[in-house]
Amino acid sequence: MKRSLLLSLLDNYVPMTEEETATQQRVIEFVQAQENCFERSLEIGHITGSAWLLNKEGSHALLMHHTKLDRWFQLGGHCDGESNVLAVALKEAQEESGISDIAAVSFEIFDIDVHTIPEHKDIKAHEHYDIRFLLQVQSDELVVQNKESKELRWIAKTSKLTDLPTQEASVLRMFEKWVEGN
Repeated sequence: MKRSLLLSLLDNYVPMTEEETATQQRVIEFVQAQENCFERSLEIGHITGSAWLLNKEGSHALLMHHTKLDRWFQLGGHCDGESNVLAVALKEAQEESGISDIAAVSFEIFDIDVHTIPEHKDIKAHEHYDIRFLLQVQSDELVVQNKESKELRWIAKTSKLTDLPTQEASVLRMFEKWVEGN
């Protein structure tokens, strides 16, 4: 029952490429096969919720330089049992940006990705089945960095791909979707 909302969102997701179609099918199969897919304790992998967070004007998106992984990503994190992945994305965006007044631009999935998290200390390498939503700041609050990031940086919608602080394929894909209005 907990998985039905996510499966409905995944069924309604419109992939832009064949690669995204394959990712969509992979995530659907994972959710159908793994009753505990929202639990971090599922060692093979788990669902995570992320945000492509826009500033109030919609002209910039926020990226974070992740402390543990030492790479630039969108904001996001583990569901820890919560099956409402949009709520997870909102919570993570609030926690990682320090901004409390954030709302969904859409209740539909903005992007999906499956990526491997490398082994780290006592945590085995595993997959993150990442569900991403388009969110926007609703206030004039300033970002407040926490220990999860080395840096937070707003990137302009007018930036060139080569000017972004990362060349991570999934981040570039979200940037292009945002710029193109998809």
